[in-house]
Amino acid sequence: MSSGRQKAKYYNPFHGKFGNQFDQDSSTRSPLPLETPVEKVWLKRYPPNVPAEINPDQYASLAEAFEQSCRRFGPRLAFANMGYGMTYEELEEKSRDFAAWLQQDLGLEKGERVAIMLPNLLQYPVALFGVLRAGLVVVNVNPLYTPRELEHQLKDSGAKAILILANFAHVLAEVIHNTEIKQAIVTEIGDLLPFWKAKVINLVVKHIKKMVPHYHLPGAIGFNETLALGGRRPWQPVTLTGEDLAFLQYTGGTTGLSKGAMLTHRNLLANMQQISAWVGPAIRDGEEIVVTALPLYHIFCLTVNCLCFVRHGGLNLLITNPRDIALFVEELRPWKFTVITGVNTLFNALVNHDKFPRLDFSALRLAVGGGAAVQKAVAERWRVLTGTPILEGYGLTEASPVVCVNPVDIAGFTGSIGLPMPSTDVQLCDEEGNEVPLGERGELRARGPQVMRGYWQRPEDTARAIRDGWLLTGDVATVDEQGFFRIVDRKKDLILVSGFNVFPNEIEQVVIGCEGVLEVACIGVPDDKSGEAVKVFVVPKPGVALTAETILAHCRAQLTGYKMPRHVEFRDSLPKSNVGKILRRELR
Repeated sequence: MSSGRQKAKYYNPFHGKFGNQFDQDSSTRSPLPLETPVEKVWLKRYPPNVPAEINPDQYASLAEAFEQSCRRFGPRLAFANMGYGMTYEELEEKSRDFAAWLQQDLGLEKGERVAIMLPNLLQYPVALFGVLRAGLVVVNVNPLYTPRELEHQLKDSGAKAILILANFAHVLAEVIHNTEIKQAIVTEIGDLLPFWKAKVINLVVKHIKKMVPHYHLPGAIGFNETLALGGRRPWQPVTLTGEDLAFLQYTGGTTGLSKGAMLTHRNLLANMQQISAWVGPAIRDGEEIVVTALPLYHIFCLTVNCLCFVRHGGLNLLITNPRDIALFVEELRPWKFTVITGVNTLFNALVNHDKFPRLDFSALRLAVGGGAAVQKAVAERWRVLTGTPILEGYGLTEASPVVCVNPVDIAGFTGSIGLPMPSTDVQLCDEEGNEVPLGERGELRARGPQVMRGYWQRPEDTARAIRDGWLLTGDVATVDEQGFFRIVDRKKDLILVSGFNVFPNEIEQVVIGCEGVLEVACIGVPDDKSGEAVKVFVVPKPGVALTAETILAHCRAQLTGYKMPRHVEFRDSLPKSNVGKILRRELR
């Protein structure tokens, strides 16, 4: 959930057989130590009926949990998008058809990876649960990735197939020959909508708005065709356990290369159970209507909105383009929604839109903020307009993601990330690894059944991130006598832009490739809209007349939008240490 990094902090993304990879990395895992941490002071502040522990083994797999929900809530709407809803019965059938096609036509075997590169459309949950039911591993991909970023993730994960929106297929076409992808599946925005509505939307998107650049992907197949073929094939249920890999969720890396956090079925089931136990008093099975504006490929929305509320028979209202706030508000108008999740920038944009206060908030019971710190002014204005406080939490990709969250009985803004979840240990340690006294600053470390197995094919990175069962977050926090944690500093170089992680090394590696750049340093600076913005300091080569636009044009071809520098400052030199290392802290 929140004030964390995607990792790093704040969503398991995307060689060989799955079993072999597990064997390779299993040596990096450490068993949980037997000793217990310092007294869990937070347990005394737990709301009534919230248990101290959950059972992460209630379900054998995410597929089993999904299938139980489909049987229980069959005729109820599960997902809605662009004015059309899909029931749990329909979702079960379509996901089964996709699973059968993956097994029978594509011949994929348990543990192989399938990438999904989609915004919030009905196709996403169909593909997600289809991949999981086929015993395969989901590799979530940001649809806005540049060719460079997409190629790295596909090559690193060894994905064998990818489902991609036609709007972004031209990016895949540039790099697919450098990957192990043997089948591209292409879908258009309206594909799962009623026939005539789909025809009109796809026509407008492609020919009127011209949002689908030309691409050439020989052998690509349409998503609807895979469902039709799969409907004529037998689906073979796969035996899955909690230790089987469910997701490779990619996070940023201080080297500039993203890493795949290996999240097992048990990891996600545990966090799903933890969230359910935490918000249990505030939700009702089969009655919730959840506003899903954050992307489902992001770990926060994937776990909290999709997995958790599917378990409870909720209806997810999928918002495909939340940046269009006016359209977003109009999409909410017909619904008496009960739950909404978002990042601070989203809540801020909503409360500042003139038509938002006119919506019906009478059914709203739960608002959850994650991805970045919720600002007090935004939280207070939200509370006044909607009558519901924003529950701020904290999480990171490596923890599936939720570690802490504020209790549902708070009356307003607390300024904290809340209390540790059930079955979660949290401690604050000094640089020597010793636990610090109550009230003092220390690095936040967490352990629990939601903590990842490790990083895909990166045992050294895994060993640095997990020690004796504890996940080292790199964030500095304090805890008060009630057990409320507060983040006081982030990992020193991480930049958090609208809830997405940006690591300076990656930006610097791109900028230094611009002709005429001698040196570069990247930091985050405060920004009213996105929390933080990327700023680069550039030293030009002697005699070269560089401009900010030249730098930005170079970056646009290689960086996703949220990673783009918003400020460029030219300098004659950069501060350095006695060994020549550029000192970002002095620039900050």
